[in-house]
Amino acid sequence: MERLRTIVEGTDTPAGRTFDLVVQALILASLATFTLETIPGLSAQTKYVLDVVEVVAVVLFSLEYALRVTVSRPVWKYSLSGFGLIDLAAILPFYLRLGIDLRSVRVLRVLRLFRILKLVRYSKAIANVRAALKSVRSELVVFMVATVLVLYIAAVGIYYCEHEAQPKAFASIPHCLWWAVATMTTVGYGDVYPITPAGRIFTFLILMLGLGVVAVPTGLVSSALTRGKVGGADVDAGEGESRDNR
Repeated sequence: MERLRTIVEGTDTPAGRTFDLVVQALILASLATFTLETIPGLSAQTKYVLDVVEVVAVVLFSLEYALRVTVSRPVWKYSLSGFGLIDLAAILPFYLRLGIDLRSVRVLRVLRLFRILKLVRYSKAIANVRAALKSVRSELVVFMVATVLVLYIAAVGIYYCEHEAQPKAFASIPHCLWWAVATMTTVGYGDVYPITPAGRIFTFLILMLGLGVVAVPTGLVSSALTRGKVGGADVDAGEGESRDNR
């Protein structure tokens, strides 16, 4: 049982890495099958092949889930964990639709999209990004709150600048919020735009703030990732020096 746990939960052995790679390939294959099924006009033979791949994938995912439950200590720990619930959501819709004629139950097939979340378990890069986001989450929360406040101020400002000139386009502050979002995110759909000098000057100022909406979170996350990589390199170097001294 201990050897099986090492293979299923660990990645520091050839067998464990092979197990992870097989599961990754299976996840990608199931996602590809799910995508191809949405293409209209597929032949009956193609649909049959996709159905076979789906059945095989679900069976293997079920075996993987059973293995993880078996090696988990305590048993319920994995079942109630975030990844355990995701793994269950990846296979449960397939079993629920067996023998059920209700067309509305087909909406459960959308839950198969949870399979892409299983890739998080096997990606060190995604784990690094998650750690970086966690380390700057306080700053991101503060920035998001400030962004919402600036969006409201932008909506109020453009309302007073443009309401008289364009009463339909800028009918109210809630209507102006769409303009504020499109402008601050630098999307600029062009469906609503200022025509007065005051409105254009105000828009220019909002566009300058909008650049920060993208730049600030990117800078925070990039800085956290850089610190993590440098810290990891320092730790590795320290460990290497300790081994040399020994």
